[in-house]
Amino acid sequence: MFGEAFVIEEIVSSCIHHDIQTLLSYATSLDKVNGEYASYLYSNRRKLFGLKVGETIIGCIGIEFLDGDRCEIKHVAVMPDRRDEGIGSRMVEFILEHYFISSMVAETDRDAVLFYTKIGFEIESLGEKFPGVERFKCVRILEG
Repeated sequence: MFGEAFVIEEIVSSCIHHDIQTLLSYATSLDKVNGEYASYLYSNRRKLFGLKVGETIIGCIGIEFLDGDRCEIKHVAVMPDRRDEGIGSRMVEFILEHYFISSMVAETDRDAVLFYTKIGFEIESLGEKFPGVERFKCVRILEG
């Protein structure tokens, strides 16, 4: 992956790109994709970024700026055939390099806990927020 030329850019188009639609469907349910995409377009607290190789978007990360200099990762997704290449961690690092952030938080399911652990997040179980579905709070405090 890192031998390829890639670009991370903010997604601001009013028309949702097919790749972004697919990626967001991995991070939320398909029926919520359009609403989540709209929240990035119309909220000044949210930003959505896509990681492109050539003309193909292979990853996305969406963040919401919280009070102070904190942010929450709302969505992070990578195309299945490009997973385990460091793309997700590269997108998180992009956010940290381009914004002054003292802490990042995310809420996730068991499937993503290892990803967040690998990139320096502390993990705390939130218990079953939905019947049979354990959720986790992931927090990364950054040194000033």
